[in-house]
Amino acid sequence: MDAITFFFMLLESLIQYLQPVGDVLDEEKHLRMELRAKRLERKRIRLEREVEQLTLKQSGGVWGEVLWFALKPWQVWAVAGLLALVLGLYFFWRKRSDEADNSSEEDEDHVSDNDLRWLLDERIQWPVQDLQRGCEWTLDLMDNYTIYFGHVLSNSFYPVLQRAIGVGSAFEGWSPREQDVVYSVFIPMTPPRGHSFHLELDSAGQGHVRNFRVRVQLECTCSREQQAEDMLCFLHHPEEELRSNQDPSLLDTLCTGSYLDVQKTALWFHQLVRAIWPALPQSHNWHLTLLPSTRSCRLKVTYGTEIFQIEMLFGVRRGDSDIFVSSQPGYAGTPSTLWLETYDVAEIKFFQHIARQAPDDSLHLKCLQLFSYLQLGIGFSTYTMKTIVMHLLNTVPVSRWRRRYFLRRLGDISENLRCCLEEKCLNHFIIGNKRLPQEISLPLDIASSEPPNLFHHLASCPVAHSQAMNEYQDLQRRLASVLLHGH
Repeated sequence: MDAITFFFMLLESLIQYLQPVGDVLDEEKHLRMELRAKRLERKRIRLEREVEQLTLKQSGGVWGEVLWFALKPWQVWAVAGLLALVLGLYFFWRKRSDEADNSSEEDEDHVSDNDLRWLLDERIQWPVQDLQRGCEWTLDLMDNYTIYFGHVLSNSFYPVLQRAIGVGSAFEGWSPREQDVVYSVFIPMTPPRGHSFHLELDSAGQGHVRNFRVRVQLECTCSREQQAEDMLCFLHHPEEELRSNQDPSLLDTLCTGSYLDVQKTALWFHQLVRAIWPALPQSHNWHLTLLPSTRSCRLKVTYGTEIFQIEMLFGVRRGDSDIFVSSQPGYAGTPSTLWLETYDVAEIKFFQHIARQAPDDSLHLKCLQLFSYLQLGIGFSTYTMKTIVMHLLNTVPVSRWRRRYFLRRLGDISENLRCCLEEKCLNHFIIGNKRLPQEISLPLDIASSEPPNLFHHLASCPVAHSQAMNEYQDLQRRLASVLLHGH
């Protein structure tokens, strides 16, 4: 048995010796070899046990010794065959290492389900935050708020607030951080009685960012139907009568000039949320803290050690599409009358579309989760990684995101990022995309536009491009470290 143990230890050492050859084997091959070594180790232990049992049975007589020595040539040939197999695999991998398509989808089948379970459950520490529960709790709170919004604002001339839509990473099913998950909701606004909204594209935008102004226009309400609502017409009744008998128009409350003001609207939201909170059922057990924000309504709700951070964004829909102009923060110094075009609602609908089609063991969200976590502190934004993954989800069939293809999909994400960096081009996912699911509705100008380049800054700045390539190498090292050593 000592001879068998020695030869298997020699075999294991050879495998471990082959792993550090960085010039020949990439990170994925390192991981594959470690998984194979793990399987060989399990086989070695099983064979040792079988030999021990055989030795115990035969230790009582001379025939046992004869049989033991008779097995030695077989042992030598078997181990020699295994060594030859490993050497053959080494030279095969070395020959294939310079080829772009060094393995096909079927190669994933050689990584057993047990090995992938070991990799996913033991090597990678996933966040334990229950995002689904957090999203359900947040939407339940927003639904209660919506009911009271309707009661409080029913006879006012403030914007009419629609039901909140969960957007952002948490509602998409992933989050780059566990400690500070933010549940973002978007609240569409429609004009009050006697008003209309008109979106005007800002021609002095930042190139790849599209900004709009929301022009508020008064409408005639002199018709019999509107007179029956006991409402005076802002256009045709004397100002003195309006001041005495009717609340001021939206132009006089939340607008700067003729345009809806983001900051004034955010302040109004804060006041409304604070005033309504005591009437909500959640206020009986939870504590509300409003957080400072000039373009949204941010709040923290706590109950003991349980904390939910929520950001309420608001805006106006573009026609009947899934594109809105939003109060989300823009570039430094964004004027308060500028509203940024947002694609959050279209993106959440895309992830919902994928979720309906994906198999139960699909790991597309874990792939996105892992890369988003790895890039923290490096320089790539979470939106960059999200865009890379969305493009792949739109081209790689959802059946190819199952657990058995986990390593291949990680390789695809890494390779796609590298190619985009080298070409200094990463196309926006929504704008100009001809392959979106039919349930996602886009305005004509969005559907027919050329997609903006999210890496436009790399094309004009060689220093930034060089830094981005270095950051990509850091990302690769982090990925290799997680897969090979865990975290």
